[in-house]
Amino acid sequence: MTALSGKNVVLIVSGGIAAYKSVEVCRRMVDMGAHVAPIMTSDAEHFIGKTTLSALASEPVRTTLWDDADPIPHTRLAQRADLIVVAPATARLIGSYAAGISSDMAVATLIATRAPVLVCPAMHTEMWEHAAVADNIATLRRRGVSILEPSVGRLAGGDVGAGRLADPERIVAEVERLLSPADLSGLHVVISTGGTREPIDAVRVIANRSSGKQGIALAREAVARGAKVTLVSTVDVESQPALDVVDVETAEEMREAMVRYASGADVIVMAAAVADVRPARVADGKLKKNPATGQIEGLSAIDLEPTTDILAELGASRKSGQTLVGFAAETSDLVANATSKLQRKGVDLIVANDVSKPGVGFGHGTNAVTLVASDGRTREVALADKRSIAGEILDEVVRIRGSRAN
Repeated sequence: MTALSGKNVVLIVSGGIAAYKSVEVCRRMVDMGAHVAPIMTSDAEHFIGKTTLSALASEPVRTTLWDDADPIPHTRLAQRADLIVVAPATARLIGSYAAGISSDMAVATLIATRAPVLVCPAMHTEMWEHAAVADNIATLRRRGVSILEPSVGRLAGGDVGAGRLADPERIVAEVERLLSPADLSGLHVVISTGGTREPIDAVRVIANRSSGKQGIALAREAVARGAKVTLVSTVDVESQPALDVVDVETAEEMREAMVRYASGADVIVMAAAVADVRPARVADGKLKKNPATGQIEGLSAIDLEPTTDILAELGASRKSGQTLVGFAAETSDLVANATSKLQRKGVDLIVANDVSKPGVGFGHGTNAVTLVASDGRTREVALADKRSIAGEILDEVVRIRGSRAN
């Protein structure tokens, strides 16, 4: 389940060169379980074909008020919508919407709805910065319309500046935020993700199999639910509004970052797979292979030393009111091992998974977990995509914080 599952979303595409991005926005929303009803303005048909959007959406594209069996199609769409997304939104459509001029299917639907509306402008810099457009945007904001401001980048004709339509991933993330419960609103959530890499020399490392997918899913779910998120990550993640990414590599770098950011956090989630040991000595440069023996010189044995237990350190130093979540990758005795870890490290919740089972844990797009809380509650979450698992974990975090408040 995602925030979009079972939701009715009207996607309005107006006539700008960025209309091609709306195809990807549509596909992503449908893949996440939304029922997407597309509307195209007549100008949009100069840029993409109705067949393309109709094939990817949940129902055929509508372009006019007059060719539908329903005599009031705009009203019906507006009434059943959970959200209306306009991407791209041209200066003309923004002006008509702000002025209440319902001269086509798109603007008539916008005016007829009481659902939340997300407007994603796209136009040349000179148009975006024009006083009339700025006034219209201010009017829509004052009325409660959400505006996803355009990016700075390459525009049609080779110009570079503000006015580029936000990328599909960013648009869909904002859709998720608008359709998600705001139960983490105002909270700062710090999450670690990925597997640490401990250097042997300038080239070789000791690493593990963690992909970081579960931590990234947790970060995106927390943002969607209103939190400001700091993600301490060993894998590449693109920052977005309300998501700050801190790049690290080794266990010690992760420890330093987590301790630093955890001091001001409301919720701390240690989802990363942190190395338990590291080489006691790191060679300068690259250790070379001996052509005669095939052996790597200086690498006949690696002396190892323990790394700091980050979760235990966070548990010992956490402040009143913070919620601390740890992970336990196990292959047997799931609940017993998770309970022991929870008690030893002073955390509120352990997310345990049996990584020996198919589709669970490292490298997979799916996961199955058992949630073990410090108040004695234990709950199994069946195999699902990692974003759904993230939602279940954060539901439990919300429950724990709510029980303290009561």
